[in-house]
Amino acid sequence: MTSVPSQVRRRPGPALAALFLATFVMGSAELVVVGLLRLVAGDLGVSVDTAGALVTAYALGICAGGPLLTALTIRFRRRTLACASLAGYVAGNLLAAAAPDFGTLLAARALTGALQGLFLGAAFTVAAALVPPERTGRAISAVFGGIAVSTALGVPLGTLAAQHLGWRAAFTAIVVLGALALLTTAVCVPPVDGAGTGGLWSQSRHALAPRVLAVLGVGLLLMGGQFAAFTYITPFLEDVTGVSGTWLTVFLFAYGAATAAGTFAGGWAADRDAARTLVAANLVLVAALAVLWAAGASRAAVALALVLWGVVGFGLVPALQYRVGLLAGPGRDLASTLPASAVNAGIAVGAVAGGAAVAHGGARDAVLTGLLVCAVALPATWASGRLRPAGAARKPAAADAESRSPG
Repeated sequence: MTSVPSQVRRRPGPALAALFLATFVMGSAELVVVGLLRLVAGDLGVSVDTAGALVTAYALGICAGGPLLTALTIRFRRRTLACASLAGYVAGNLLAAAAPDFGTLLAARALTGALQGLFLGAAFTVAAALVPPERTGRAISAVFGGIAVSTALGVPLGTLAAQHLGWRAAFTAIVVLGALALLTTAVCVPPVDGAGTGGLWSQSRHALAPRVLAVLGVGLLLMGGQFAAFTYITPFLEDVTGVSGTWLTVFLFAYGAATAAGTFAGGWAADRDAARTLVAANLVLVAALAVLWAAGASRAAVALALVLWGVVGFGLVPALQYRVGLLAGPGRDLASTLPASAVNAGIAVGAVAGGAAVAHGGARDAVLTGLLVCAVALPATWASGRLRPAGAARKPAAADAESRSPG
């Protein structure tokens, strides 16, 4: 178990709040560009579909760059990495705000995506070290909660500001908030060593073990299924449910608010039993998507399905992070970046699958695609819950009670 001063363990709130603020900034920066594509395209002289590469570049940065940077810095202290990656993130977004051309902006997005992946891995390790083992899931949810809240709050506000002040204003706001997050992290987060052991080769053997890759595969399927449907949820609501204008905003806000609440609830559930939390979330996802597909014309049914979907859709992420850290054991420093890679890979693949479904039969087929993927994932999710860390003896009761220290 990574050691931190006892007084910090008794009062981890300021440190967790600093990490929450940092991930709120990063989540806002990651997704706000979706609402800025037309503004960016018009200003930099590219097509809207070309501007869409800004989303892809960021996701690829997280997927590939995060683990690579973590591997290169595996022996650094986690607090040092958190501060260094945040400083680089602020600089990268400053470059984005001042980008003279699309190529520079694209490079800045790839760089900041990689730095977000590095920060998340360090932040999850730090958060787990700040609390007793039985509260690890809740600490993880405090870190990831910043991203969830940014989806419901930061992204809409950033988009609104950009519409009135220009797209560069959104990135400037990210720089200011990022600098504040850097300051609070440097002041409030205590020194924390890595939670894993050994060098890169030793960590890789554990982080990339089949049991870890199996759980990451489950995460990819669950996110892929969700985003096959969610990428096209707006046309679904407009064409199938028949909502538009203010009502469309209300439906999407309800989903976003449920996502934020579900992330924190998911941390509590992960502390009780992370493996069962993943299975339960998968079951609810299948049910919610089935309601959307079968009763999409009913506003009441769709509203209920969206709220249930929001609660579990990202509420499963703390349990996923918990399970990966637990199963990776001595390789958890490197493994801590991999759930974010799996999640973003799932988002990217799911969006492509949903697009193919829309091209074939419309937005309702995208929801059906998501439903089928999540249904196929269910046996794998259940089976992954039976996996144990290397050398751990099986216990008949709680799936994760044998070891409460993934951080």
